[in-house]
Amino acid sequence: MAAAAGPWRAGRARRRRRGREEEEEDDDEEGEGGPGTEAVLRRLREARDDLLSSGFWAASAGAVRAPLGAEPPARCVCYGLGRFGRCPAARDQLAFLLLLLDELRVPPARCALFDPVFSAREAAALRALGLCLLPENEEGKHGVQGAATLFYMVHCGKALYNNLLWSNWSPAALSKLVIIGNSFRGIEERLLSRILERDYSYIAKVLKGVEEVALPSHPRYLDTFNDTSVHWFPLDKLQQLSPEVWHFVEEPMYQDCEDLEIIRKGEEATAKS
Repeated sequence: MAAAAGPWRAGRARRRRRGREEEEEDDDEEGEGGPGTEAVLRRLREARDDLLSSGFWAASAGAVRAPLGAEPPARCVCYGLGRFGRCPAARDQLAFLLLLLDELRVPPARCALFDPVFSAREAAALRALGLCLLPENEEGKHGVQGAATLFYMVHCGKALYNNLLWSNWSPAALSKLVIIGNSFRGIEERLLSRILERDYSYIAKVLKGVEEVALPSHPRYLDTFNDTSVHWFPLDKLQQLSPEVWHFVEEPMYQDCEDLEIIRKGEEATAKS
């Protein structure tokens, strides 16, 4: 595993406490280098050590490496991480992401994150780790621009995956994507086909062109990584799809979609309140 410097590796972590103590108040106004930021980084190191000692990371790393042999990702984009300063599950997901960047030798500066609920303290912690914050809510509409890209989207809404696919709707672009997130097979199984095709048409159309492997089950992380798979899009499978599949590239609007699981651009203030 690649070595990392800075606050992610500094010091010796203590075992993290469980129960009500894990849910903590967050100071939304705290800036760079404050004591609260240091506390977040310390708990993040503890989450990392728990992942390593549990064996879950070692088992998961093999699943993630499987589709990456030909072209490792040059960069990473993370959506929907949540309030990792106060939520243990979100902190475990961030610790997993940082271990993943080490494993794949993706520099932290090439990993960009966005969640409209991040507090000032959480944003400061991410910057202290050398990570980047996306300046605005893209609603998942992020093009790979020819670079192999890992998208880390654990427990995100279906619309984010659908928007991401739409933004890269060609065999050449999709073959550059790896998505760690909600199982596409699970989405297909849980939704009526007419709803999937109407509201999330790009997920529906790519199902025959995607490969996926589930992260291993572990009793300690059942809620944190349940229904999470690694997805990739082999070019030969994409090229076997009907040419008509690639002709329809209308931007998703979700006008008739009930229970839309996405924070739209312009709704960020409401999400934080």
